[in-house]
Amino acid sequence: MKQTAQPPVIEKFRALHHSGCFILPNPWDVGTAVYLHDLGFEALATTSAGFAFSRGKQDGAVPRDEMLAHIGEIVEATPRPVNADFQSGYADEPEGVAANVKLCIATGVAGLSIEDNTGRADSPLYETSLAVDRIRAARETIDASGIPVVLTGRCEAWLVGQADPFHVAIERLVAYAAAGADCLYAPGVSEPEEIAEIVRAVSPKPVNVLVSGFNHQLAMSQLSDLGVRRISVGSGLALVAWNAFIRVARSLTSGSFNAFADAARSDELNKLFSQPA
Repeated sequence: MKQTAQPPVIEKFRALHHSGCFILPNPWDVGTAVYLHDLGFEALATTSAGFAFSRGKQDGAVPRDEMLAHIGEIVEATPRPVNADFQSGYADEPEGVAANVKLCIATGVAGLSIEDNTGRADSPLYETSLAVDRIRAARETIDASGIPVVLTGRCEAWLVGQADPFHVAIERLVAYAAAGADCLYAPGVSEPEEIAEIVRAVSPKPVNVLVSGFNHQLAMSQLSDLGVRRISVGSGLALVAWNAFIRVARSLTSGSFNAFADAARSDELNKLFSQPA
C-alpha cells in the first residue's frame, strides 16, 4: 500500500488535467513503464488489453487479483502518476465496484477508470441508471478513503458497436460527470465535431481521447484545439510491439534473419535498466 506517497503524486496528476493537453501512454509491463518514464512522460496508464496479451489471455480475461498485482507493479516501477485501466470494476453491482475500487486505491494509483461494458454480447452496456450508480459508488469510495485519486468515467458505446454511439456516449458521459467522475472518456470517438461536442457537454471537466489505429491521423495539436485535456493510446504501443514480433517471427519460418537488423540494442536497454529506480 502506498498511501503515504500518493497525495503528492495525485496532486501532480490532477494538475495535469487543469490546463493544456498531455499524453498518457500505456505500458504493459515494468520494462515499458521504465522506458516511458525515462522518455519524460509526466504520467502513465495501464492497459488491460496490453497486459492480457502478454499473459496469453484475451482482453477482459485477466482476473481481478492478477490485475491488481500488475497495477501495483507498474506503480512501483515509476515515480510518475499511474492511472489504472480498471475495466468495469470487476463487479456488476455498485457495492462490488466500491469494494474493488478500494483495493485498486491501495495499489498506489493516482487515478482509475470505470467503464460501462458488461462483457455480455446480448446486453453490452450496463443499463444507464445502473451505470451511473456504479460511477457514484466509485466516487463515494474514493471520497471515503481520503485519497483523492482521479476517477475517469468511461462509456464504451463505440467499442461494443452500440447503435448511434455518439448520442449514447454524450448522454452517459454527462451523467457520469454529475455522478462524480473527474474525467470523461469515450474510447472510439474519432470525428472532430463529436469530440468537440463531448468536451462542451461535460465542461469544465476534462476529456480523455483514445488515439489508436482508427484515428491516428489526429495530431496532439488538433486534439488540444478541440479542448481535449488527456490523450491515451490504450493497447496501441503493445499492438505495435506485437506487430513487430509477429512480422519477425513469421520471417524466421522462411529461414530469413534480415529483420533482426531493426532490433533494439541490448546495451542501451541494459544501461537504462541498470539505473536506480
